[in-house]
Amino acid sequence: MKTSELLKDVELIGKVGELEINGICVDSRKVERGNMFIAMHGVSVDGQDFVAEVAEKGASAVVVDREDEQTRKCAEMGCCVIMVKDVREALGQIASNWNGRPSEKVTLVGVTGTNGKTSIATLLYQLFRKLGYKVGLLSTVVNYIDTEAVESTHTTPDSLSLNALLKRMVDAGCEYVFMEVSSHSIDQRRIAGLKYDGGIFTNLTRDHLDYHKTVENYLKAKKRFFDDLGKAAFAVTNCDDKNGNVMLQNCEARKRGYSLRTMADYKGEILEESFDGMLMKIDGMEVMMPFVGRFNAQNVMAVYGAAVELGVAKDEALRILSSLKAVCGRFETIRKENGVTAIVDYAHTPDALENVIRTIGEIKKGRLITVCGCGGNRDKGKRPMMAREAVKGSDVAVFTSDNPRDEEPETIIDDMMAGLNDEEKKKVVRIADREAAIKSAMMMARRGDVVLVAGKGHEDYQIVKGEKRHFSDQDIILSL
Repeated sequence: MKTSELLKDVELIGKVGELEINGICVDSRKVERGNMFIAMHGVSVDGQDFVAEVAEKGASAVVVDREDEQTRKCAEMGCCVIMVKDVREALGQIASNWNGRPSEKVTLVGVTGTNGKTSIATLLYQLFRKLGYKVGLLSTVVNYIDTEAVESTHTTPDSLSLNALLKRMVDAGCEYVFMEVSSHSIDQRRIAGLKYDGGIFTNLTRDHLDYHKTVENYLKAKKRFFDDLGKAAFAVTNCDDKNGNVMLQNCEARKRGYSLRTMADYKGEILEESFDGMLMKIDGMEVMMPFVGRFNAQNVMAVYGAAVELGVAKDEALRILSSLKAVCGRFETIRKENGVTAIVDYAHTPDALENVIRTIGEIKKGRLITVCGCGGNRDKGKRPMMAREAVKGSDVAVFTSDNPRDEEPETIIDDMMAGLNDEEKKKVVRIADREAAIKSAMMMARRGDVVLVAGKGHEDYQIVKGEKRHFSDQDIILSL
């Protein structure tokens, strides 16, 4: 592909001659002759330190955002140095151009917020497939190119992988694509160059402060997604979250809101609920939904609102929604023969854990035993907050490992315990081994009790000391 095509809509500093490029690369170790190398700035490595090296390998061009000794050496070797205003932004646009601007050939809808992204994107994927369309899904759990499952490694892939997946979806005949949009991907501009036809905001609570440092930075990252939506797109936001209206400030898209509590474009209400589902009233129509909890009711409203904005008739959207299945690891209910109900949920933030525990509390007949932990090498500030939420609504709390990564599980549990007073600590059982913790909780439970296993949800692994080991909460519960 010629540089004039590759660099379309990229903000350049200076002119660029016409070259033929045979590949794009961001890893200097994988550069081949004729490639374009994008010098990305990483946390520990700066790609610009390697531009002279890739020139020696035969790279035709390098994309950088500053001049230095490396770029001068590069130019002396006959490699084209392309100066841009923002390398991350440029990579997104170049990746889109390289793949034929795939986001412009589908109806692309992004879902962002702290909680609910996976459920909403997956339910929209299911709904539109039931309407007879070929559909793509980009999610934390799994990616789908219509019926073909593709392993997911990140909530939102890097720019090159993302556009390559979108191209495969276009080639497979997909007309709609629903994707989770993480705050990291917005901040790192992995989604630069994509054309969105709609955006959905779920909520915003404390998360990822190990990366964003402050809640304000986290909010700004989410808001930028809506700031970038075009006038032809729609923005559907949660009116029950105080940040819902913040997302719409300076947003040019068609603005719509959904709510369970206040007046909104899409209004819902929970009439009855059990562990098997809930009866809801939506826009004046009563419908039984196979999901549980206020947070899931909000997810339903987001899906319903987005479907209607995409042209689906209201009664048809509700009919299909009532027939869908819950997403793996999201309030996943397992009934045991001894009368114990186990629930596996991805809740890994204080707000998400509070929501799940409150929902169980409104339905359960017996006791609630909650198994939870906190991830290692992540925001330590939320550990005592998670502990307080677990203890507050539970009869017994079992503190255990999540993904300890490079930290000692007992140290993580100590951080959790620091948030409790002496009376609250009496409700806690410490079992660092997650398998032993789940088995112990299930053994404690009697008929009518509920065991909540929180934090990992769909994940079928644990990360311990750099090693990714197979581990499934569901498998352990089912083996008992």
